[in-house]
Amino acid sequence: MLQSSIIAQTEISGTITDTKGIPIIGANIYLDGTYDGGTSNDNGSFTFSTSEIGVQTLVISFLSFETLYLSKEVEAMTHLKIVLKEDVNSLDSVILNAGTFAAGDNSKASVLTPLDIVTTAGSAGDYIAALQTLPGTSNVSEDGRLFVRGGDASETNVYIDGLQVFQPFTARTDNIPTRGRFSSFLFEGTNFSTGGYSAEYGDALSSVLLLNTIDEPDQETTDLQFINVGLGGGHTKKWENNSLSVNAFYVNVKPYQNIIEQRVDWIKPYESLAGEAVFRQQFDSGLLKVYGGLNYADFELVQEDINVPDGINFGLANRNLYLNASYKGSLGKDWDITTGASFANDHNKINIATTDVDNDENSAHIKLKLRKRFSNRFKLSIGAEQFLVNFNETAESPDFDTFRSSFDNNSTAIFTEANIFFSKKLALQLGVRGVQNTLIEDTKISPRASLAYKTSSKSQISMAYGDFYQAPQQEVLKYTSILEPEKSSHYIFNYLYQNNGRTLRAEGYYKKYHDLIKFDTEMPQFNSDFTNNGSGYAAGVDLFWRDSKSIKNLDYWVSYSYLDTERDYRNFPDSATPNFAATHTLSLVTKYWVEDWKSLLSATYNFGSGRPYNDPNESVFQNQKTRTFNSLNLSWAYLISPQKILYFSVTNVLDFNNVFNYQYSNTPNMNGEFARQAIRPNVDQSVILGFFWTISDNKTDNQLNDL
Repeated sequence: MLQSSIIAQTEISGTITDTKGIPIIGANIYLDGTYDGGTSNDNGSFTFSTSEIGVQTLVISFLSFETLYLSKEVEAMTHLKIVLKEDVNSLDSVILNAGTFAAGDNSKASVLTPLDIVTTAGSAGDYIAALQTLPGTSNVSEDGRLFVRGGDASETNVYIDGLQVFQPFTARTDNIPTRGRFSSFLFEGTNFSTGGYSAEYGDALSSVLLLNTIDEPDQETTDLQFINVGLGGGHTKKWENNSLSVNAFYVNVKPYQNIIEQRVDWIKPYESLAGEAVFRQQFDSGLLKVYGGLNYADFELVQEDINVPDGINFGLANRNLYLNASYKGSLGKDWDITTGASFANDHNKINIATTDVDNDENSAHIKLKLRKRFSNRFKLSIGAEQFLVNFNETAESPDFDTFRSSFDNNSTAIFTEANIFFSKKLALQLGVRGVQNTLIEDTKISPRASLAYKTSSKSQISMAYGDFYQAPQQEVLKYTSILEPEKSSHYIFNYLYQNNGRTLRAEGYYKKYHDLIKFDTEMPQFNSDFTNNGSGYAAGVDLFWRDSKSIKNLDYWVSYSYLDTERDYRNFPDSATPNFAATHTLSLVTKYWVEDWKSLLSATYNFGSGRPYNDPNESVFQNQKTRTFNSLNLSWAYLISPQKILYFSVTNVLDFNNVFNYQYSNTPNMNGEFARQAIRPNVDQSVILGFFWTISDNKTDNQLNDL
């Protein structure tokens, strides 16, 4: 007997459109786990047959749209009306970027790459110096730290892999510039927020700098560096799931200072020894990174002082230990975890004339953040962190009894933040941060918000608002803790245009200061009267243009900042513009690759309008301005071979006569006038000559991105 079976076929059909009702042509439609499916035609329609029965999952996908999953009875999958939403995570979607400069190859809003950070003429491989060519920063060359949008250097915090760096700069004294403490080659991504930053970060009135270390090195390498002020070396070892990088660098400027004339009378020129190590362990669902750095620095000099004819002897010996461990991974079910801890021990032995000062600071940061991805359109972060600071100082002098001070400055913070993408064109970030400080016995809540709208395929506008609090600094807390945190409120409007290697960024901002700390002595001291009666504002416009396409092998950027700021703080008698703030700041950076010479030529021009200073011969406070600041810096990196580089750089090649400020005598002369002396750079020009050699398996890697 002949038997036959007929398998029933069910027809699945429908139409696919976008949210505006426009048919989507070429969408893929199929039943999950089967080979049954089809493609939408010119009308957005589709039809195909299947032998599957019961509840099945229909998958509909198309490039730049969110994939849709529809589960129901097969028999009910007819004449479907399917609407696909735009994929808000696509490359051409809106980004939340008000107030932030991203520097990283994976950032859609990147204005700088890691290579830019270290090949900018005049930066000498220091990422801080390179960032000072961006709008929003003030060029305070006698200091070297980051001064952002009318805020002083203490208003900027630095983080490595999300964890705070408590002493990010090398040891320094007045009018001798410092530099970043960490090796530039450790980092693969940088986010520099000039305002309105995320609720994840706090205790900074003006800015945060986020540095991200390399997740995984490409290969094993050995690097050697020889420059006219020191030498160093490093090695990276790779295994299957982990890697280790170590490096060390020794600096001694004495031979250099014997050749180049200095304005500083050195007793013991600057000398330092630094070592670092980074271990990385890759797990199935995450990455662990452990960093350790140890730095010693020592110098002694005679500082010029118009009130002390023979000058003031100043000596400083600093030891800094920094440890950082971070883990980032997946917990499953669209939950991610980021956690870690950092610790720093900073010890200073200071001699000022006949006074000896010893201080120790132990600082720790512990952090946990969880992130849940509910969909492409909604993501939520929640986190908590603990900060622990212990400070002890002893000062001894024949002029007074031994003075001892100490404090424990501990705080607990919680934060939450939501990213909401309404479409590819419109996104919103909402956050709130709460901090409780045990030393000053205060709790503050600060809201943060950012909104971005894409005006075209190449441009967008965005806005940001936030309240920011910062606890009093060490120089104040060692004398009193009966103070409130200082506060600033940020209002930011941003326009961004990006097209084929060209970027235009324009940003206007207003920043209002509240509860700034004031005291009635020249510097904070044990008998100062401290209050929170200070206030201030900063307003301005920042412009940035970059073009890497118009001229072959030429890459350049121009940044300009206009700043209007006044504040009544510290020992100011009235509201005035502080000395570090210039009204107009301009930077032009160019980099040109000469193929025939195998050379990268770079030039950086910096301009700053005159900075205010106080002339006691006049009745109005901060009544004068210095001459304009000008500097043209050049560098030349020559590839002797693919792995050997000869490097040469000169700062201020046109020998501009720059003046940062003036110091006046404490008492008037016979004519009733206060004499003065100019505060000028330690050297008018500096020269760096170096040789860099890389040894690696592929024979082509080099240290060009470390120069």
